[in-house]
Amino acid sequence: MINRPFHMIKAFNFFVYGAIAVYSTFFALYLQSVGMSTLEIGALMAGGPVVSLLANPFWGYLSDRFRNIRLILIFMLTGSMLIMQFVFLSGSYTLIYAAMLCFFFFQMPLFSQSNSLILNSIEGTAHQFGAFRLFGSLGWAVMAAGAGPVIGRIGIDRLWIVYTAMMLLALAFAMALPKGESHGAAGKRKVRMVSLLGNRLFVLFLAIGLVISIPNSMNTTFISLYISDLGGEASLIGWAAFWSSIFEIPVFLLLDRYLKKNTGTMLLCVVAIGLLYALRWFLMADADNARQIIYFQMLHCLTFGMYYYIGTQLTVMLVPAELRASGQALYALTYGGLSGMAAGVVGGWMFQALGPAAMYRSGGFLSLAGSAAFLLLYWRLRRKGESALPVQAGG
Repeated sequence: MINRPFHMIKAFNFFVYGAIAVYSTFFALYLQSVGMSTLEIGALMAGGPVVSLLANPFWGYLSDRFRNIRLILIFMLTGSMLIMQFVFLSGSYTLIYAAMLCFFFFQMPLFSQSNSLILNSIEGTAHQFGAFRLFGSLGWAVMAAGAGPVIGRIGIDRLWIVYTAMMLLALAFAMALPKGESHGAAGKRKVRMVSLLGNRLFVLFLAIGLVISIPNSMNTTFISLYISDLGGEASLIGWAAFWSSIFEIPVFLLLDRYLKKNTGTMLLCVVAIGLLYALRWFLMADADNARQIIYFQMLHCLTFGMYYYIGTQLTVMLVPAELRASGQALYALTYGGLSGMAAGVVGGWMFQALGPAAMYRSGGFLSLAGSAAFLLLYWRLRRKGESALPVQAGG
């Protein structure tokens, strides 16, 4: 039974990512079905990143302060599930907006805190991060694809049934998780999150990563509407989510085995990721039918999958062990928080006023700019002889 906690982490990742996949893939369609415009949907979804400015640091601080990530995850899952019931039951836009702001407070930091629990639990063991995170990708792929036909049959207005069932399963497995306490943390050392902001390399990584993350957030928010505009049905939307995630599994396994964990190698990888992102968005801009989107989404495993993995590992390298949950929270704040604010408002306006092709094309140019900035950062570190900074214990 020694490996039981690790099996619980894998099962938890499967169901919590599956639940968020159902929400992320189909919620924009639900909002459209109750009469919201693309701009209104974008403005609503931008509220999540605004709230995450407080939520990610808050929950990260509590995890580091009390050294019990399992308890924090249970609170967040319960809050997310209960508040979402008000969203589905409400017929008022005002109440939907208010409830969603509360929902985002609990939901936005889920991934970063689950990552911290994995990293802390495998610290000092032979286990690798990717072997656990791949179950999240599997859950996302399977549940998004499986939910498509179900929602197509029962109707988008009953999305709450599928979402709630998945959240209950995630909550059940959360009860069996290990605490996620870092063995390398200084137990009585005062947690000072402000010290993270004094880490210039970490802050530069977050700032440049924000540029690359904005187009990805645009895609996450509006891809279901784009597929729908091109004539795709709910099942096709689910399959697009499936193919975008399923190939993350071999990517994580390969990165676990072959990626050299030093800043130079990782930054060069992120440069390549930025170029692949640009290719992906230019291809999306030129799509002329819904089925093409499925093929282009396969690049997701090499773009978001690699960026997510490498960013998580770089955060482990650059942040002290006792601030690991806070560091992961700040990392999540850029790829899912600040980027989502611009994606929701600017992306929503561009989608409605200029069309989805213009939105995706602008994402391609942003990705090129981010890739160039990461290359400059790599050259700067190489000149200073810092490109081989080793990974901390537990990474």
